Amino acid sequence: MAKRAGIDEFKLIGLLWRESPVSPRSGISTQSITALAIALADSEGLHAVTIRRLAQEAGVTAMALYPHIGGRAELVELMLDQVAGTTYETVPLSESADWRDRITTIAEANWTSCHAHPWITDLAVGRPVPGPGASAKYETELRALDGIGLTDIEMEHTLTALLALVQGTARAALAARDSRQPGEEHDTDWWTNIEPTLTAAIGDQARFPIASRVSRSLGKVTGKANDPEGAYRRGIGLFLDGIERHLETTTASRRR
Repeated sequence: MAKRAGIDEFKLIGLLWRESPVSPRSGISTQSITALAIALADSEGLHAVTIRRLAQEAGVTAMALYPHIGGRAELVELMLDQVAGTTYETVPLSESADWRDRITTIAEANWTSCHAHPWITDLAVGRPVPGPGASAKYETELRALDGIGLTDIEMEHTLTALLALVQGTARAALAARDSRQPGEEHDTDWWTNIEPTLTAAIGDQARFPIASRVSRSLGKVTGKANDPEGAYRRGIGLFLDGIERHLETTTASRRR
């Protein structure tokens, strides 16, 4: 996972929060260059986002970009903030009175965002400098948790744990997808090819009886060597059940 380092945080705050008018000379702005960088990262990966490549795509010199985006490290932060701000455009947050529906929507929106922008799952969060996009996203998600019976600290911890579950399983799902050949939906052929060699290497098949049984069951049901999306769905269900149990226990203790 890539580290987010080498950033002048005070400079970044200025870039994130300032008004970004279109330059009359170059026709670019912080927002337009950031959007261009996001599109490039989505299609070719974050490694393709360089100052030189962006300048070529925008039809300007590299020097014309720096006043708008700072350096590459700051640009990545601008990209993350812009993506954060659009998380609920594709999957609007549920307005349901049922808190389980609202939390499920948070998970689905972030799952969708991870798949639309795979590069975001490879960046370590660390101590992010919040921009307008991330701040609006945080406010939206906390609003979905507010009033269901959690304390402020519990709301923060619950949201952080939920997003970690989504991002972790999304990262695994993307890695599994990328390991397959174009058009390959299942791992059946791959497993058929390597199973004899692996079986010979393991030797005594009784060494890992539970692992063997579970792997066979998963393969028969899903056709996959691993199933991150299934883990995501199951994990969200267990997560919601855990919150419900916690709320029931808290309510019961208050009545005593």
